[in-house]
Amino acid sequence: MCGNSMSAPLPAIVPAARKATAAVIFLHGLGDTGHGWAEGFAGIRIPHVKYICPHAPTMPVSLNMRMSMPSWFDIYGLNPDANEDEAGIKRASENIKALIDQEVKNGIPSHRILLGGFSQGGALSLYTALTTQQKLAGVVALSCWLPLRNSFPQASANCPNKNMHVLQCHGDADPVVPFMFGSQTAEKMKSLVNPANITFKSYRGLPHSACPEEMVDVKRFIEKQLPAIGDE
Repeated sequence: MCGNSMSAPLPAIVPAARKATAAVIFLHGLGDTGHGWAEGFAGIRIPHVKYICPHAPTMPVSLNMRMSMPSWFDIYGLNPDANEDEAGIKRASENIKALIDQEVKNGIPSHRILLGGFSQGGALSLYTALTTQQKLAGVVALSCWLPLRNSFPQASANCPNKNMHVLQCHGDADPVVPFMFGSQTAEKMKSLVNPANITFKSYRGLPHSACPEEMVDVKRFIEKQLPAIGDE
């Protein structure tokens, strides 16, 4: 990844079972790596889709007493009123855009690339999709929020993704990123892209994690947004 190559290893990749004509770039949450999510996608893989799960660089995180851990940007708090690491969020977003560009160079057009993530990674995927000049297939945003939300709609004024499809999922028992923060994010997203294309799903009793029912919903969404081409 551009800018992070010294501090983060190469992404975990689940290759397509045949020729890759589409890709999913999925960003893990705070303190995690891409490996677990790569394993998760291997279990729901679609034959023509390549899954790319990058690893965040290691940095001190204010929320966790400045302890160093994998993090896409610094986090000061997990509520709608918390201060935000604007420079870090923008820098991380540029790195993800560079990763998308790399896949385009590899032969997968950007409109066949779906961006996604969990928690901090989901937040970065939403922000990136709304601020990039690359037309994307859509976003899968799990247990997350929209960073720098007060910079919108201005920040997305020239974005080509006003009609993109977004699947946002959130457990109603999430003690880390409150469910209300997720539902408020979905409402904000409806003001920024075609509201008919925003799907917000809640999962009863689910804490700050994923579950099999949610992963089935994610697979169905990916299949719909990234269908096989021609005679595949």
